[in-house]
Amino acid sequence: MSRAGLWLSLLVGLVAFGADRLHKYVQMDVMGWPEGRFVPVLPFLDIGFIYNRGVSFGMLGSLPAWAVGIVVAVALTALVVWWARSTSTLVRVGLAICIGGAVSNAVDRWLFGAVADFFWLHFGDFSLFVFNIADAAITVGVCLLLLDLTGIGRKRGANAA
Repeated sequence: MSRAGLWLSLLVGLVAFGADRLHKYVQMDVMGWPEGRFVPVLPFLDIGFIYNRGVSFGMLGSLPAWAVGIVVAVALTALVVWWARSTSTLVRVGLAICIGGAVSNAVDRWLFGAVADFFWLHFGDFSLFVFNIADAAITVGVCLLLLDLTGIGRKRGANAA
């Protein structure tokens, strides 16, 4: 992998981390948004603030905080090792975005004992999920990894049609 690809992935990961931290700071500290208050923005999207004590989609919320911490640490370690070993710019960028978002959510767990979520996606009374910028970054990162899996971003071989 080129040095430029390495620096690009680091920059993108830092942007994902910084954007989430900045949003949380503004909504929680500057605006003082109260937990549990949501305001409609679109018919299917509200903005508010709630703590998620579980992992993804609130899963593992019944585990003690130390156990969730271990799960998060193992997942982050695996992502960092994968990032370090990758030679593909697309994979490294996707992983860096995932790592940036995951580290920001880990900071929440350390500071608050839970992850601060703000965007509630729903259709009428059917709630899909509540998420934050870090979660959106992780989703974008996973989409980049899926693009790599399909072969997008790789050089075609000499025998390719």
